[in-house]
Amino acid sequence: METYYLIIVVVLFALAISDLVVGVSNDAVNFLNSAIGSKAAPFRIIVLVAALGVIVGATFSSGMMEVARKSIFNPDMFYFSEIMVVFLAVMMTDIILLDLFNTFALPTSTTVSIVFELLGSAVAVSIIKISKASQGIGELANYINSAKALGIISGIFISVIIAFSVGAIIQWIIRLFFSFRITKTIKYWGGIWGGIAISAISYFLLVKGVHGASFTSDAMNTWIKTNTNNIIIYSFLGGAFLFQLIVMFTRINILKIIVLFGTFALAMAFAGNDLVNFIGVPLAGFESFKAFMHANAEPGNYLMDILNGPVKTPTLILLIAGVIMSLTLRFSRKSRSVTATTVDLSRQSEGSERFESSALARFLVRWSVDASTFIRKYTPRRIQAFVERRFDQSLADSSSKKQKELMAFDLVRASVNLVVASILISTGTSLKLPLSTTYVTFMVAMGTSLSDGAWGRESAVYRITGMLTVVGGWFLTAITAFISAFLLATVIYYGGMVVIFALIVLAVFVVFRTHTIHKRRQQEYARTNTMASDELSTENVIHSCSETVTSIIIQVAKLYYMAVLNFSKEKRKELANIKKEARDLNKETKDLKNNVQYVIRKMEEDEIESGHHYVQVLDFLRETTNGLYYFIQPLFNHVDNNHPPLDKTQTEELLKFNEKMSEYFNYALTILKKNSFEHLDEFKKMRDELMEMTNDLRKKQVKTLKKAGKGTKVTLVYLDILSESKNMLLFVTNVMEAHQEFLALGSEGLSAKKTGL
Repeated sequence: METYYLIIVVVLFALAISDLVVGVSNDAVNFLNSAIGSKAAPFRIIVLVAALGVIVGATFSSGMMEVARKSIFNPDMFYFSEIMVVFLAVMMTDIILLDLFNTFALPTSTTVSIVFELLGSAVAVSIIKISKASQGIGELANYINSAKALGIISGIFISVIIAFSVGAIIQWIIRLFFSFRITKTIKYWGGIWGGIAISAISYFLLVKGVHGASFTSDAMNTWIKTNTNNIIIYSFLGGAFLFQLIVMFTRINILKIIVLFGTFALAMAFAGNDLVNFIGVPLAGFESFKAFMHANAEPGNYLMDILNGPVKTPTLILLIAGVIMSLTLRFSRKSRSVTATTVDLSRQSEGSERFESSALARFLVRWSVDASTFIRKYTPRRIQAFVERRFDQSLADSSSKKQKELMAFDLVRASVNLVVASILISTGTSLKLPLSTTYVTFMVAMGTSLSDGAWGRESAVYRITGMLTVVGGWFLTAITAFISAFLLATVIYYGGMVVIFALIVLAVFVVFRTHTIHKRRQQEYARTNTMASDELSTENVIHSCSETVTSIIIQVAKLYYMAVLNFSKEKRKELANIKKEARDLNKETKDLKNNVQYVIRKMEEDEIESGHHYVQVLDFLRETTNGLYYFIQPLFNHVDNNHPPLDKTQTEELLKFNEKMSEYFNYALTILKKNSFEHLDEFKKMRDELMEMTNDLRKKQVKTLKKAGKGTKVTLVYLDILSESKNMLLFVTNVMEAHQEFLALGSEGLSAKKTGL
């Protein structure tokens, strides 16, 4: 029996390491997005600063906080065997849930997930205990501390609304002072803003970091509480004086200092306070196991009232956890994906949007436009003109213009993000409000983006949809965490070790599977955004365009051939997969076409003609993949509806035609890969022959419609195949011709630049 529970403890710690990785991958967005979005420093420096904050914060952690031991349930009502079931279900659920959110690049709250997992698993075990004791459901109140869960839910609503509103208001005020001409205005307002920022972040460090840490004494905590006002005043005066001197006598950008300092502070607070979300439960399980072994009691008779007492976590364990989290920051690709979601929703410039529009987003945008029109109607024109000048991005510093495409937003907004988040989190902590770091930092970033003009008419519906998707995901986290933990606790309780090992295998499979999905999503995103990359040059455009055209034609050729082949064999499952691939390919070309304006903007004035042909290439690629999808759709529908198959003659003719089409695509690929467009006339002759072949086959099929007993639906779908194939022949030829013109003009432009003509 002891071995059984020892294995569970080992499993808990193994899960804790995995949870640290997936948890940090999600929470990294809380403290990385402002520094990364504003390019406050090279990525390695930003990660180094955040890693130091994480390690320091981990060693400052108070260890096993109340939430993991007794805030959600009453441990003295559970036996040792039952409490271990609760803890194991929580860790299993947490890893799978957070990894899923990371895979789809959605930031969520690790605090909410752990709270509702504890609640779900504890409720499950409590109901089992109540049913065994033949008690009423009203007894559940003796087992569960529902007030804590309700406090978390109310904290969600409060933090979402307040953080968004305060972030929007403060950003509008700060931008009114600084405008976008930062080099000029920072001389007047830099010292004051620096003092405010440093005092706010310093207070945040004391309240959320040092205060209540395992190494601080009661006397130090009392001193911090007593001298809070003095700390704020002296931090402001000292910071303002120092930063004003830096602005006046050096070229150091104080906004970068503020952003990096804020990044360190948020990372430190995250590690110090959210570490419990990852290792609190395993440590609670370990303490329970030690107490059980010391008591030498039966696991089903030993009540866990020991968890009601205070427990100190060894500093070494906290340090190891901090190191693991720091390494995750440096090497986790999923943490970068989650951070990229927030940065993309916040960026000042237009670009490829991660989210589609929604009805609610469209309604909110229309309402905002109407409200703005109403306000402008009753605002004096002089005030309107003044505000418009302060928010006019075209007046930005020349140095800022050079970096504009490199930054998602400027350092002013990045510093506001960090300062406002620090103030709100520290204020909520001092008032004992259950705020979430993720909720506050994300919603502040959304609020500052809105008031800073980042959500223009071209992007507002997509950004708002993205924000609503993330917010909706937070509530989904709570519901999913509760239900999943409830179910896992139930099956673990009755299934024992067999179920535990089965769930471990399931968790490993899910993590491996989501890793594959994430890798594919990243490759697709990178491929569709290469054309709008920051390092884009004319030469890169030509090279990337050639690769894109070749890649898409390869996929079109493969999907066309496999669609006809599987249709002739009535393989529904294979056709369904082909249809999905065709839809994804169609979306890829749509994204490429949507990004075309960013490529054109990067081209020189004398390259407009080649830009015209580049647009044509994307247009024809889009038509090709669109035609492919509408070619495959009726084939799948025919088989899916169990309509009659092709007869022998139709099958033979179609497969022969399919081989000819394959030769046509292969010839196109040979021209593209060898860049041998002198053979384009031969390629067109092949197209014409295939067009003639489709006409002959069409005439035969029209005759078959007149024959009695011949299947009408299969003949009609055959005619659809021929018609769409004809379109495909035209579309691919158009792609080849446009690409030839684009390469020719682009190469001429590059040669002229190199020779200085």
